[in-house]
Amino acid sequence: MLNNPLLVGIDFGTTNIKAIVFDPTGRVLAGASAPTPTYYPRPGWAYFDPDEVWKNTTTLLREVTSKVDRDRIVSIGVTSVGESAVPLDANDRPVYPAIAWFDGRTEPQGRWLAEHIGADRLFRSSGLPLESIYSLNKLLWLREHEPDAFARMRVWLYMADYIAYRLSGVAATDYSLASRTLMLDLHQLRWNTELLDDLGMRTDFLPPLLPSGTSLGPVRPAAAAETGLPLTTVIAVGGHDHVCGALAIGVTQSGTMLNSLGTAEAIFLPLKEPLADPQVGVQGYSQGAHVAGGYYVFGGQYTSGACVDWFRNAIGGGADYDTLMAEAAQVPAGSLGVTFLPHLRLANAPYVDPKSRGAFVGLSTDVTRGVLFRAVLEGIALEARNSLTPLLRHVGLSGLNTIYAIGGVTRNKLQMQIRVDFVPDCQHRQCR
Repeated sequence: MLNNPLLVGIDFGTTNIKAIVFDPTGRVLAGASAPTPTYYPRPGWAYFDPDEVWKNTTTLLREVTSKVDRDRIVSIGVTSVGESAVPLDANDRPVYPAIAWFDGRTEPQGRWLAEHIGADRLFRSSGLPLESIYSLNKLLWLREHEPDAFARMRVWLYMADYIAYRLSGVAATDYSLASRTLMLDLHQLRWNTELLDDLGMRTDFLPPLLPSGTSLGPVRPAAAAETGLPLTTVIAVGGHDHVCGALAIGVTQSGTMLNSLGTAEAIFLPLKEPLADPQVGVQGYSQGAHVAGGYYVFGGQYTSGACVDWFRNAIGGGADYDTLMAEAAQVPAGSLGVTFLPHLRLANAPYVDPKSRGAFVGLSTDVTRGVLFRAVLEGIALEARNSLTPLLRHVGLSGLNTIYAIGGVTRNKLQMQIRVDFVPDCQHRQCR
């Protein structure tokens, strides 16, 4: 084995694509990020441009590999958001852009599935609530509205899988990303071909299912030339970002929780077996396969960090975050009675309501920008608590031993203190 090997991680996020080089102890040696190329052609619609995704990824890899001894790089893995995928044709060209995970155009497909398949059946097989964001709805939309593109689709690759495919030339996905599709039989860890047969949908475009970390082989020579990776670099199967984060931080045992804080937010609890109570699905909690083995259930928020970004751009006058935080810190807890509902895209568990939207309530002439911004931070924190409390009952826990928080939000002291103040007490007060 190579002495002093290096590993590379890529994360495709809603807001940014990031690349990091680290050693086997987890010490970061180089890092870079670039905006995720996202387009909003009309209200409620959003998509990622696959070619720009690849271009930004190669640029990041060239940057980070130039900062280290690249010959020491032995392997690379990719994580990403769930639900979004790139449909490729026989020539490996996208037949349609990657519909963003939060895109709202697929609400009619969700209603159709509820009527013709049923939410309970889908929950029993996939462990997921019937919400429009999941990948099956995107496939149904593509079949209905872009039939020529759907017919030309050879393979459907989730964002992490697409980047790994461009690097290795091998198509595959892992169980954690497949868990975000409605098409995985969670109990048997296989594609639910019976469901797809009932939908009159072919199955040949679904990639092979492999455990996260499985080798896909060495980097392709053309990709090595584009990225600066040595030809000996092994490309590994990646996974869903929140789930990989849970493995990295050690959230694998009952009583521990991951709070993954990004554009969206996950409140993540590990499970030995999937929960069978249909109320879990009715309340919008999602389940899947843990990359550490076993399963998970999580709630959270679709627009957590996104609420902060929205406020800064739409109301905050583009002020820098330090200024906004300083203003909010001067406001007493409770935000002078102003409450913010953080449903900028749709409601969060324990409610399934695609029509719910954000709101400020309790405005008065005393309200300033700082008051509104503190209300946003408090609203996000209260929504997290509102999602966590019923989830603890579902998994049979009265409290938690440890909460681990990861993501860029953890660098914000005010926001984290508000969360600590609003979260239910951990049993042994080891939350961090």
